[in-house]
Amino acid sequence: MSFVTSKQVLLKAQEGGYAVGAFNVENMEMAQAVVEAAEEMRAPVILQTTPSTVKYAGVEMYFAIGKTLAEKADVPVVLHLDHGNSFELCVRALRAGYTSIMIDGSKLPLADNIALTKRVVELCDPADVPVEGEIGRVGGKEDDTVCGDAGYTVPEEAVRFERETGLSSMAVGVGTAHGVYKKTPVLNTALVGELKGRLTVPMVLHGASGLSDEAVRECIRRGICKVNFATELRIAYSGGVKAVLGEKPDTFDPKAYGKAARERVKELVENRMRVCGCDGKA
Repeated sequence: MSFVTSKQVLLKAQEGGYAVGAFNVENMEMAQAVVEAAEEMRAPVILQTTPSTVKYAGVEMYFAIGKTLAEKADVPVVLHLDHGNSFELCVRALRAGYTSIMIDGSKLPLADNIALTKRVVELCDPADVPVEGEIGRVGGKEDDTVCGDAGYTVPEEAVRFERETGLSSMAVGVGTAHGVYKKTPVLNTALVGELKGRLTVPMVLHGASGLSDEAVRECIRRGICKVNFATELRIAYSGGVKAVLGEKPDTFDPKAYGKAARERVKELVENRMRVCGCDGKA
């Protein structure tokens, strides 16, 4: 089937009380692994690329990979720009054919974040492409962007953010961080529940790599509808490559270690889909 939008799958998740897994992919093999896992698990799925990823190969390249996989798949597949860091990048992703756009203005003052997010919503609305915004900072490091310490979302600000931007989904800060956790995160799951009671749009959990399965499930029970996984996919992929080269250091065919890496990512993604509860929902 062709691509679907994040709004289509997230509204169903919001109604059904589960979350859709959103997986950051860096190359063809990772994208293949994610879509293959989705088909086997009968799950809707979101492929994501970050600014540094599209800088590496271009939005057109990742769109072509995603489109090819989506058209052959029999489950809903979304192509999402994760942490869009400029209006210009959002324009490029939209023109390339992405079916979901995130603009991350969370480091800006609230009024500026609202203005930037609203501008991207106005850009994407005519194409019926939904926009994800972020309020309250998710800590850690996302690719080349250092986000500092986690900052909790203020419910009153979130209500204003939703009302004044017209966005379709909202990434909220509840104590998670990007990258590898150096200590156990302190999640404010009660805040997730409070935000659910005051917002109408689906909420997004960033920085889920490294969280316990139970912590993710509790956030979903409280109202999270989209869960982002990035770092652990990179670790799984790299681990597969290292395992092949460690056992057979003379291996020179990229397909040999690419296949092993793909299988590790696929296994991980299947597990995360079970945790999100989106298996069997396609």
